[in-house]
Amino acid sequence: MSRTLAFLGLGAMGWPMAAQLARHTTETGGRTLVWNRTREKADAHAREFGSEAVELSAVTAADVIFSCLPTSTEVDDVMLALDGKLREGAVWIDCTSGQPEAARRQAAGLAQRGVAFLDAPVSGGPMGAEAGTLAVMVGGDAAVLEGVRGDLAFAGKVVHVGATGAGFAVKAINNTLMAVNMWAAGEGLAALARTGVDLHAALEVINAGSGRSYPTETLIPQRVLTREFPLTFQLGLLAKDAGIAAGVVQDARASAPVLMQVASLYRAAAHTVGAGADYSAALRLVEQMNGVEIK
Repeated sequence: MSRTLAFLGLGAMGWPMAAQLARHTTETGGRTLVWNRTREKADAHAREFGSEAVELSAVTAADVIFSCLPTSTEVDDVMLALDGKLREGAVWIDCTSGQPEAARRQAAGLAQRGVAFLDAPVSGGPMGAEAGTLAVMVGGDAAVLEGVRGDLAFAGKVVHVGATGAGFAVKAINNTLMAVNMWAAGEGLAALARTGVDLHAALEVINAGSGRSYPTETLIPQRVLTREFPLTFQLGLLAKDAGIAAGVVQDARASAPVLMQVASLYRAAAHTVGAGADYSAALRLVEQMNGVEIK
């Protein structure tokens, strides 16, 4: 059955995710509508992938609306602009790394209009989006998810993790665990650098042993040791995610001193290094604290 899908937000993740949807709807005889705050970017997407660039008001024709915006605040803004205009029976899938409380509030508001809501943040980065192999963690009604599972063309793995807001909670904890690993690795490598150890050699053995992690295997060798820090995901957004994770901890009345401390450290890094820098540049603050470069 042909479907009309809409994708809101063509950033580093949204651009390739929407491209996967366009390929999917081309094969199934459907349509993919794309919207971005900068219309020129939507036009470029349409030229490259065969999607249809539209004004925001036009996404009301969609059976399924995907959003992938910087924060839940921007999602609130587009929902407000579309209030009362969405088609009853539509499904809104928010792939933003948002706030669990916002998901519950947004879901309740849409339900009054006959629109279902799923919070479905993703993990895997732009490369995973381009390959169609993203991991999607979904909160909300499991039956609604089953009805749209075939539309998640950018996904390699889709897991229902719980009620509304659970997807955002899992994503925040996931990103913060990565942040913990990166910060700890940075501290360890900075200490080794101060003793004169060759960090390339150190990482070679660490990555063959029990200390390995995604940051030691990929991020630090490709971004930090090279001093390139290519911009793929902003440090300020990772700090935001760590802050959401801290909120999850507080709401659960849990004890998580490491996660809470890391949230503070990344907030400090965003202020010191710059929120617009790549997230790997958080280790520049570790370097400043130790008076060495990790290279």
